Amino acid sequence: MKKIMMLGTGGTIACKRGDSGLKPLLTSEELLSYVPDAADFCHVDSLQIFNIDSTNMQPKHWLVIAKAIEDHYADYDGFVICHGTDTMAYTAAALSYLVQYSPKPIVITGAQKPIDMENTDARTNLSDSLRFASDDRSHDVNIVFDGKVISGTRGKKERTKSYNAFSSINFPYIATIQDGHVIFYLDDKKNCSGTPLFSHKLNCNVALLKLIPSMGADVLDYMAGHYDAVIIESFGVGGLPSYDTGDFYKAIEKWISLGKTVVMTTQVTNEGSNMSVYEVGHSIKKEFGLLEAYDMTLEATVTKLMWILGKTTDPKEIRDTFYHTVNRDILWTVS
Repeated sequence: MKKIMMLGTGGTIACKRGDSGLKPLLTSEELLSYVPDAADFCHVDSLQIFNIDSTNMQPKHWLVIAKAIEDHYADYDGFVICHGTDTMAYTAAALSYLVQYSPKPIVITGAQKPIDMENTDARTNLSDSLRFASDDRSHDVNIVFDGKVISGTRGKKERTKSYNAFSSINFPYIATIQDGHVIFYLDDKKNCSGTPLFSHKLNCNVALLKLIPSMGADVLDYMAGHYDAVIIESFGVGGLPSYDTGDFYKAIEKWISLGKTVVMTTQVTNEGSNMSVYEVGHSIKKEFGLLEAYDMTLEATVTKLMWILGKTTDPKEIRDTFYHTVNRDILWTVS
C-alpha cells in the first residue's frame, strides 16, 4: 500500500462560511476525514502548511510547499496538495520548475465548493487525487480535478463556478479517473527516473502587461524601472502596435538596453503565438531578439521566468533555459 503525504494550504475545499463569506478553516486532517475510503488503497499522513485563500498565494508560499516536499521526499511514495482553485494553475506550474523530474507524483487538487457541503466536488477530487498519487504509473507535477489529470504546466482555470473548472491548454490530458480506475492516455514514467531536481529561489520581479487598443507605451517605461522582466500579452498570434509615434519600439529598445527580459505571448488561450506571421511582430522580434512563449500557458510563462531569473541574469542562459522543455511546458518554437 502506497504511503502518501497530503499537504493542506487552504482554499475553497477547506472553507467554512462565516459572517464575511467563505474562509479556509478546516485542517488537512479534517479534510481526510471526508474520504475514509482512501484507506482501502493508500496510507495518508497530513501536514498543514498554511490555511489561506489562494488569492493570497505568493511565490514565497510556493517555496514553502516545495521545501516541505523536499524534506519528506524520501519518506513517501507521493504527495497531494489541497489548494484553492483561483491560483492553482500558477502553483502547479511553479512546482513544475521547483521540483523537476520527480519519479514520484506531486498532485494539486481543490474544489469549487467546500468539502463539508452536501453537494460538492471536493470529496471526489480529493479521493481521485489520492488514487492517482498511489498509482505506479504516476510521476511529476499534475493537477487532478473533475476526473481529469492535467500536466502541471498546462492547467488553466476557465470556469469560475462549474465543477469542470480546469482545462489542459495546448496539450492532451495525461489521464482520466473513472469509477476508481486511472486510465492513462500518456504513460511515460520510463522517461522520468532517478533523483528529482529541487530549486530554492525565485525572482518575483516579473510583470505582465495586457495590451488593449490605444494603450500607450509609457507604462512599459514605468515597468522598466521596477521589474527585471515583462511578459506582454499581445493580440492574436502576437505583435506590437506600430503607432506613428513609434513609442512601443522605443520602449522595447529601452528594456533591451537595460539588459532586461521581454517575453511576448498571446491573449488567446489556445494554439499559441507566432510573431513571424505579421510584420507588426516579425520586425520587432527579429531586431531585438525578443523571447516568445509560443504554446506555453501564461501561468507557466510567469513562473518559469521567475525560476530562471532566480538562477541567472545572463541573456543567453535565460533564452536557452526558457526554450528548454520542462514538464511538457513548451513543445514548439519558430526560429
